[in-house]
Amino acid sequence: MPIRRLVSSDAAAFQSLRLAGLRGSSSAFGSSYEEECDTPLSTIEARLAPDSGRNMFGAFDGEQLVGIVGVGRETAFKTRHKAYVRAMYVAESHRGRGIGRQLMEHALAFAATMEDVLRVTISVTAGNAEAVGLYESLGFIEFGREPDSMIVDGRFHDEIMMSRALAVVPSME
Repeated sequence: MPIRRLVSSDAAAFQSLRLAGLRGSSSAFGSSYEEECDTPLSTIEARLAPDSGRNMFGAFDGEQLVGIVGVGRETAFKTRHKAYVRAMYVAESHRGRGIGRQLMEHALAFAATMEDVLRVTISVTAGNAEAVGLYESLGFIEFGREPDSMIVDGRFHDEIMMSRALAVVPSME
């Protein structure tokens, strides 16, 4: 499945897939459909522009965007050795085909190209066993859990924080 960096011209497809994810998998995201449904397309285009500092990738089935993943990095001097993965989503119609794994492998490969990045973090809603299993199979380990991180439809959801090394961490001796 082809995976490439999303650009401004992908804004409508990105917004459509993102809103579908927020509506259909509301407990998987910190944001909500209600918060994002009225975002102007021009705002999405600006976020996907090459000079935006954002790194969003998409998996395509022909011309159709069917999966997304974002990769960023911490900017503070003491934490810039960490990258993070966010906004991971695969359309329901395309799940079970390994697209999530391909997106994550692409995200990790991209993070490895970021200067001085040694570690990647991701968070996932507790109870999302498929996502947790995927991340664990890629070497992520749980390092924390935030109880009652979100309230969705009147129910509390915990958030699991996970991390993995990209390279051997230098010795502090």
